Amino acid sequence: MTGEKFTLLQYPIKGILGLIETEQFVIPEIQRPFVWKRKQVRDLIDSLYNGYPTGYIITWKNPDVKTKDGGVSNGKHVLIDGQQRITALMAAISGKEVLDEDFNLDRIKIAFNPLTTDNTKRFEVQDASHLKNKRWIPDISVVFDNSFDPFDFAINYCKDNPDVKPNEVNKAITELKAIANRQIGVIELDHSLEIDEVTEIFIRINSKGTALSQSDFVMSKMAADIEHGGNMLRKTVDYFCHLASKPEFYAQMTHDKDFQLSPYADKIKWLAKDYDDIYDPDYGDMLRVSFMHQFRRGKLADLVSLLSGRDFETKEYRDDIVDSSYQQLDKGIQNFINEYNFDQFIMAIKGAGFISNKLLNSAMTLDFAYTLYLMLLDDPTIPNAQIKRYVQKWFVMSTLTGRYTFSPESNMDRDMRSISEKGFLNFFAEVEASSLSDSFWTITLPQNLETSSVNSPAFNTFIAAQINLNCNSMLMNGTKISDLVTISGDVHHIFPRAYLKNNGVDNKTKYNQVANYIYLDTQVNKAISDDAPCVYFAKAKQQCETKEIKLGNISDIGLLTSNLEENCIPDNIDTMNVTSYEAFLFERRKMMAALIEKYYKGL
Repeated sequence: MTGEKFTLLQYPIKGILGLIETEQFVIPEIQRPFVWKRKQVRDLIDSLYNGYPTGYIITWKNPDVKTKDGGVSNGKHVLIDGQQRITALMAAISGKEVLDEDFNLDRIKIAFNPLTTDNTKRFEVQDASHLKNKRWIPDISVVFDNSFDPFDFAINYCKDNPDVKPNEVNKAITELKAIANRQIGVIELDHSLEIDEVTEIFIRINSKGTALSQSDFVMSKMAADIEHGGNMLRKTVDYFCHLASKPEFYAQMTHDKDFQLSPYADKIKWLAKDYDDIYDPDYGDMLRVSFMHQFRRGKLADLVSLLSGRDFETKEYRDDIVDSSYQQLDKGIQNFINEYNFDQFIMAIKGAGFISNKLLNSAMTLDFAYTLYLMLLDDPTIPNAQIKRYVQKWFVMSTLTGRYTFSPESNMDRDMRSISEKGFLNFFAEVEASSLSDSFWTITLPQNLETSSVNSPAFNTFIAAQINLNCNSMLMNGTKISDLVTISGDVHHIFPRAYLKNNGVDNKTKYNQVANYIYLDTQVNKAISDDAPCVYFAKAKQQCETKEIKLGNISDIGLLTSNLEENCIPDNIDTMNVTSYEAFLFERRKMMAALIEKYYKGL
């Protein structure tokens, strides 16, 4: 059955494995961990043996491209769904090693009992018992090997099992080998389909309904292109992301000899000693940043087209476009993985007060900030000493306004184009004037702080502002907010939760307002217990007169006044009880917004 968008075909399993062997079918995930359980591999083989359907696989044909000599290079088929099933077949039938979660190569061996009367026990994941028991074939891959001689095997099997006749063994082996001729449905998607359409087809066919991301498609294209080095670039992305979150993986990575001989291995080995988790990008983040700062575009769908060689004007596919696109992407990835670039960017984010990943809300906002940093390195109008400052301000502005929260790719694409057309400084001035007006600071931001979400961007930015301004924690002099965020502190209530609930404020969204949150030293929190603010702040003021410390460590009224100010707590807090709670929240939101404004303008 043939249509404009796809072709539906049937391939025997041995045909698919042969196409993979000759690299006409490319499995993008072959260099990534195999996530199926071994029992799932056993179940797949059992289903095929019994002739049960095992679902479709989906391939997407790379376009044929015009080469420099006027010829045509035939596009390969990239497997975009069915990787786990095909990898399982390669492991069990072809005897190929697969990568486990730590990128270690391992064999998955399926044992076969040719003469069992219990159909549920015909196949098993190999263990030591199958090696000892002569009725089992410990590894079915030997049966599918070209050198396998069924006649010799039957004779030897019967020697070990005298009660068995050779023709019985032959019959069972023939049925097992028939698996190689079982048909699997293959849906071949046409190369001319746009990514959105490919995704829609994928969702409709895939029972799980899991959408592929555009970065999945980019990784697929890279895996299929050995000629332009795409397969090694893909490994670089995979290994960098794995190392960023798990530095101890470095020892396993060194086992990949091909990669170790590439120019990329030395450029990412610094991650083996990097345990910072402020920015642990996944491959989507890494591809997005590498692409955006080099191509000045924001939509990864464009990168898929460019790596396919598409000319956006003529709609044809040309090898010179593939070549130049890979060169640009290579440069982008090398800029991304550069230790100095990465470290300087992280320093900028930390310098803005975002010293812990729990203060970070949006990976997309981080992605654009790193993109901007790499772009400004090549901008002659920006002094090097000012780059971090502009990156910080853009990052904070984007966080506060949710710039990349909705339709992030469209907004990133728009911003990339505006920066290219107007220059960064002019565009930034425009954005700042329109997004951070006086009404934003006095009306919008206090309203955004009217939330019970401790992960709200406005509250996280308030904490970052306190860290950047080197603020002390409440009722402590010398213990900084930064200490509590990174070492031992936690968010607690200024009006204690139990106090509010005992006095009628039992709505969770009311007593958990972020304007009622504060990072507190554990001992201070214990001393406050469930007291009303008018009780414990009165104690704090009293100890400034008596010098007898009972709460925190402040015994000077001047220090106490500045401590309240840096924590955005109204100076009449020592008179407040439950009847003052709403007024307290309203006032503190205004004070928090004012502190954030002071912080932002001081960056």
